[in-house]
Amino acid sequence: MEECACLCGLGSSPGCPCGQKRQRTSETAVADGNQAQEEKHVEGDAAARCCPGSGGIPSPRPPPPPPHCSLQDLPVEMLVEIFACVPGTDLPSLALACTKFHRILHIDRIWRRRCREEFGVRENLPNLEMIGMSYREVYAKLFPYRHILGLWQLDTEHYRTLVNVAVDGLCITGWKYRPSLHTHVGGPIHFRPSFRIRLTKRKSAKVECLEGLDNRPHNRHIQIRKDRFTTQCKNTDHGTHLPRRLREEGGRVVEERQLYNWLTYRRLYLPLSHPDDLIRPGLFQYYYDAFHLKIAMLSFHGKYARVTKITGVSKKTLEIHLTRRIQLRDGEIFHNFDELSRVVQEMDEQVIGEQQQQQEDGTEESEGHGWQSPAQPSEGESGAAAAEEQPVPFVLPVGVRSIDQNYPATCRRCFYVVDTVTLPGFAYPRRFPGVFILFDENHFGFIWLELKYFFLYSRVQNTFQNVEAPSPQAFLEMLKNIQCMP
Repeated sequence: MEECACLCGLGSSPGCPCGQKRQRTSETAVADGNQAQEEKHVEGDAAARCCPGSGGIPSPRPPPPPPHCSLQDLPVEMLVEIFACVPGTDLPSLALACTKFHRILHIDRIWRRRCREEFGVRENLPNLEMIGMSYREVYAKLFPYRHILGLWQLDTEHYRTLVNVAVDGLCITGWKYRPSLHTHVGGPIHFRPSFRIRLTKRKSAKVECLEGLDNRPHNRHIQIRKDRFTTQCKNTDHGTHLPRRLREEGGRVVEERQLYNWLTYRRLYLPLSHPDDLIRPGLFQYYYDAFHLKIAMLSFHGKYARVTKITGVSKKTLEIHLTRRIQLRDGEIFHNFDELSRVVQEMDEQVIGEQQQQQEDGTEESEGHGWQSPAQPSEGESGAAAAEEQPVPFVLPVGVRSIDQNYPATCRRCFYVVDTVTLPGFAYPRRFPGVFILFDENHFGFIWLELKYFFLYSRVQNTFQNVEAPSPQAFLEMLKNIQCMP
């Protein structure tokens, strides 16, 4: 058998299969070496990614940095929607940021929304394009009068009434409360225009008085402060005949040689609401007599609730003691006026005794009792429990009179209440104990035991803008100010 030459080290013959096999083996070895070298490089990279002491476990790659994006890169339409949500007082500073923002803030859609949300301007003002005026200019006209919008209490010679100042087209109108003979205690309250501030493009705002027998507009001067403003009107048929005297106004002495009508308006905020309140606080109206429909404000202050008279002559406040509840026993207590009076009289003696003890101990609460923040929860039973409580039948006790006989047939709860009345010309108030009756979310009543009289209070259905108190402390200060006698 012929031996292969490759075995003797002499080389291989051209047809020797061993030579071909050897060549293939060397090529495979070279490829395997390259693959091993690549694997070493891969292992080196993996080792570089491993944290020290991690046992060779590779750590994740750090995420790539986010792409740079600023507010200026957003589309114009999106910026318009964002800027329309920014308060108008901050938009001028935003316009100084860059040229793009400055151009965008000239878009009228932004200012139309600000006028609607901040001043209550209607969505589309009539004749705005005809007079060549933009919403941006309307906002600039309304801005100096932003403090005058909302509810006010007007003092006119010992009589108080309610005034709602609101935007009306291109005017600011002061609507004075004036009940009609056909007004129902549960219906909306009525207003009539008292003054108007006209906003024009080329002229400064013009103040017109709408009072008087002929209702002919005439000039009126207005001085605006944050929490009150005053107006004066020259020699009209509704003017107050003042004697010639010196009056100090605004730090300077003015000699009054003509007849003026001086009116003072005090700021009114609506009460803050809390989930634990018996019912939602707010404005309520009631009949004091057959011809006088009055407005009062219900607010909650911890252990007490207050009903503060807004309109009328005298200063009147109901203080409801929420911790002194009168048990109804299925409403039977209303059938016997003597029994009802006895229960209230016992509670009144206890309250007077506690107040005297607090005075002796020096622990009497300042400014009466219930001057806590309206935002604090009541220490009595919660409003949710009052809503779940089953109502009981209600009837007026025998001998108790009332103008409004259309009162609810059932009630939820009753509390001891003190009616404090201060008449003009009297230095000290008088107090009268009574019964506070909670009917439902929109009605409550008061029984004046001494006069054997019943008052039905019904919630005012009108809605008002710019009536939110900036803080609970601001509401308390307002409440004290409006109770001062004019």
